[in-house]
Amino acid sequence: MIFVCYPKCTTCQKAKKWLEANDVAFEERHIKENNPTAEELKDWHKKSSLPLKKFFNTSGLLYKELNMKDKLPTMSEDEQYNLLASDGMLVKRPILIGDDFVLVGFKEADWKTALGIK
Repeated sequence: MIFVCYPKCTTCQKAKKWLEANDVAFEERHIKENNPTAEELKDWHKKSSLPLKKFFNTSGLLYKELNMKDKLPTMSEDEQYNLLASDGMLVKRPILIGDDFVLVGFKEADWKTALGIK
């Protein structure tokens, strides 16, 4: 399992503590140092069944500086994947990637269900 995070993010810290407390084995990946590629993002998007917009860190400074709220609706999926791949700070985190699921953001109930934790 891959845990994609930004270590300074409090939500990522909370998710990491939760994973450790529940004895979930994972490989940590720093999103700013090792940004997902457009191909990875496309694969994760398909596995997640989420709208692509959910992969954007809409509360981030870069998202706001680039005025993405207005630009996203007119961009193709490929343009969005390439934009997300250009800077890890545009990507919503944490992301947990398993063999048959991708979770974006930390919602404990969703993570419990995906990991089969009671």
